[in-house]
Amino acid sequence: MAAVDDLKFQEFDDAANLLAANPDATTISIDEPAEIPKNQHSRRQEPGREEDDELLGTDDSDKTELLAGQKKSAPFWTFEYYQTFFDVDTYQVLDRIKGSVFPVPGKNFVRLYIRSNPDLYGPFWICATLVFTIAVSGNLSNFFIHLGKPTYHYVPEFRKVSIAATTIYAYAWLVPLALWGFLMWRNSKVMNIVSYSFLEIVCVYGYSLFIYIPTAILWIIPQKVVRWVLMMFSLCLSGSVLVMTFWPAVRDDNRRIALATVGTVVLFHALLSVGCLAYFFDAPELDFPAPVIPAHNVSTVITKS
Repeated sequence: MAAVDDLKFQEFDDAANLLAANPDATTISIDEPAEIPKNQHSRRQEPGREEDDELLGTDDSDKTELLAGQKKSAPFWTFEYYQTFFDVDTYQVLDRIKGSVFPVPGKNFVRLYIRSNPDLYGPFWICATLVFTIAVSGNLSNFFIHLGKPTYHYVPEFRKVSIAATTIYAYAWLVPLALWGFLMWRNSKVMNIVSYSFLEIVCVYGYSLFIYIPTAILWIIPQKVVRWVLMMFSLCLSGSVLVMTFWPAVRDDNRRIALATVGTVVLFHALLSVGCLAYFFDAPELDFPAPVIPAHNVSTVITKS
């Protein structure tokens, strides 16, 4: 059986001997916590900031994901490059549509639905469906308004399709492009601003327009009050998705610039809603003149008796 002294660690004996030889020596315990870095200490003072950073994706891994929509292995002139933008299944599209229709307060739409796999499939078809829905519903609304008037002759206005397509696709692409450029510019000025990728911003705008598809169908109802109530409801619902997405990204900027940015986003969104309703559905009624029936020359024959 081993002696008791054999079970002792040699290192402990050496340490005890050194301490006895030099009583003024400083000892360090392994249980002593390491010095907390200053940056971690500052974050612990702001408990709410950790949740915001998690939603915004400001850590290193999320910065890599942030640029995932811009970094493609295939060249941009190849089909494989654009194929990745449509690599999404039906369940993902449905989840993103539900997230845009039922926004959750305090939740970032990009963080929850888009960042893992941004796509163009949903925004493209949502815009295409909205174009034809607004054009067809606008023609039907005009038809029902003048239905029963003897002087009215229905003529389909196919130009509404091209006007709706130009308006909606310009809004869904040009406004995100301008916002993406602005965020990139402000990111070079203020380090705390999160700059979304262009593809992520397009996804947010595209999916936020889905609520207007059923709204445009209900705009056929020939009551202006009902139409404007539906428009305000859709505007608040879809606008809240944009505000909850972009406000956390710019709120660390100058207060006036942050408010102006979010206000501009809401303003353009409101102009689209009001413009579509006013032009395609609430256009002033035109008085159609009655058709002129040419009178036939009647010759009168007078006979003498």
